[in-house]
Amino acid sequence: MSSRIKLSPTAGKSNGMSGAALHQYQAAVQLVQQAKYEKALAAFEKLLPDAPAEIKERCRMYIVSCRRQTEKPVLEFLTPEEQYDYAISLLNSGYFEDAREQFQGILASWPEADFAYYGLAALDAITSQVQSCLENLARAIELNPRNRLQARVDNDFQNMADDPRFTELLYPEIP
Repeated sequence: MSSRIKLSPTAGKSNGMSGAALHQYQAAVQLVQQAKYEKALAAFEKLLPDAPAEIKERCRMYIVSCRRQTEKPVLEFLTPEEQYDYAISLLNSGYFEDAREQFQGILASWPEADFAYYGLAALDAITSQVQSCLENLARAIELNPRNRLQARVDNDFQNMADDPRFTELLYPEIP
């Protein structure tokens, strides 16, 4: 969104628009463009009371926009499985850290949730966190042995296939 204000060379002098106000406005807009919404919000709120008429409405619009960006919605899930589905959607969309937070949130409330460990293992495999992948997958299998069979056919673990520890975890020697 372009927010350059086009002023005639004499506009700042004839209508009271100071160069300082224009500079503050442009700096705040730049913060928005850099996704630094909290700083931008503070800058626009500071500028608004004394803002010249030609930028006052735009400042208000940016304030509303910045507030929306900084308000993180509180997600509530009815079940850990519902939260898992959300975490998987984040994972599949490439929001890896958000997905990790959701999996860890499940485990904080349900420490025996094998599927959350499995999800973390898949995330770790995708993000090349080999040791963490092995630990989380081992815990998922310990809690639910069916996870071993699932991991054997899960494409999320394809870059782990050449690791002998991964192979040993999925195909243990039977005594």
